[in-house]
Amino acid sequence: MFKKILIANRGEIALRIIRTCKEMGIQTVAVYSTADRDSLHVRFADEAVCIGPPKSKDSYLNMQNIMAVAELVNADAIHPGYGFLAENAEFAELCATYKIKFIGPTPAQMRSMGDKITAKETMLKAGVPCIPGSEGLIDTVAEAKKIAKQIGYPVILKATAGGGGKGMRIVRDDAGLEHAYNMARTEAGASFGNDAVYLEKFIEEPHHIEIQVAGDRYGAATHLSERDCSVQRRHQKLVEEAPSPFVDEELRKKMGDAAVKAVQAIAYESVGTVEFLVDKHKNFYFMEMNTRIQVEHPVTEEVMDFDLVKEQILIAAGTPISGVLYFPDKMHAIECRVNAEDPLNNFAPSPGKITALHTPKGYGVRVDTHVYAGYTVPPYYDSLLAKVICRAKSREECIVKMKRALEEFIIEGVKTTIPFHIALMDNEEFRTGKFDTGLLDRFDYVTAIKELS
Repeated sequence: MFKKILIANRGEIALRIIRTCKEMGIQTVAVYSTADRDSLHVRFADEAVCIGPPKSKDSYLNMQNIMAVAELVNADAIHPGYGFLAENAEFAELCATYKIKFIGPTPAQMRSMGDKITAKETMLKAGVPCIPGSEGLIDTVAEAKKIAKQIGYPVILKATAGGGGKGMRIVRDDAGLEHAYNMARTEAGASFGNDAVYLEKFIEEPHHIEIQVAGDRYGAATHLSERDCSVQRRHQKLVEEAPSPFVDEELRKKMGDAAVKAVQAIAYESVGTVEFLVDKHKNFYFMEMNTRIQVEHPVTEEVMDFDLVKEQILIAAGTPISGVLYFPDKMHAIECRVNAEDPLNNFAPSPGKITALHTPKGYGVRVDTHVYAGYTVPPYYDSLLAKVICRAKSREECIVKMKRALEEFIIEGVKTTIPFHIALMDNEEFRTGKFDTGLLDRFDYVTAIKELS
């Protein structure tokens, strides 16, 4: 087992990793930018070292600085959390060069899933259903039009190196294709330094369902059932839950089996997530694989009663995975992401000083957060402040519990998404489980928020 782990991340995920490490008897090292010198992950780690100024490229994305700190403190492993360098194969290779264990998959496994075209080819060979579309990258508008005609509109253009909804454009006819193609490439180039795009059939009324998976270096693989991430805004997840109100036992088995095939196809060794789009007829298609721990992992932890971060560390240390894990019959969990954003102003960022804070408590309520009264939310990073996770024996009970918890959650000094989530808990489509990824296009949450205030 590792003696000392450096955590190459910040915020709530850095704290989450520190807590599990402490319970495992592992020393922790926090790295931080000058903007995060007063962050709780700096305070609660056994050691903390500044790695640069506020901008991510100069601190949390500065591989050489992070490796220099790892050598300085004699860390024998690095946990990347999510975001930043978590899915960077070059960083994983650098760790290997320095003989420091990267807590995650191998660089080759990361690369096989990091590029969406390569991932799709791998999945097709493994017999995992994929969305119809281009066999590779699209080099011209004429080529895009030809494929769109073959598979039928609507279609979606996607950046091969993409994520977070960037470099994506939905096209409903020939007339809009050229403009969408040019915009997708421009945005992809600006966001990822790679303007390559591909084209797929756009699935209407889709559900975004992901399967939590785990594999080890000995070839064993398993899944820990699904999470429903269909409540989204501009392809960014806002609410996650498990089990999905849309998935039945037959679909759960099919998707779980397909996810395990995906893990076995690349001999994956870590925890990760295989993401699917599911149409209204319950046909499912591979989207991508996230080769890291995810923001929404606590949803699975709560319904499975299982520490995924601990499992990730154990796998990296060479411990076989814990075997087949079964989904409990009568537990449900929902996670709401609380961001420093103003839902009444198109979710505009709201950095600033938190002047007062009270987090909700009670049976079945978990809050993962790194903020406190007096903490200044910096403008340089993702605006996630906290995750509220509620667990109950039924979905209905879980929604009631979540609404109570959100109403109890007080954050003053910055605008947050708490009012949006409270309004969502009363939304008829959400309450009945009859929603898809287009829910927010139909939900007048601005009016709903104002009616609550």
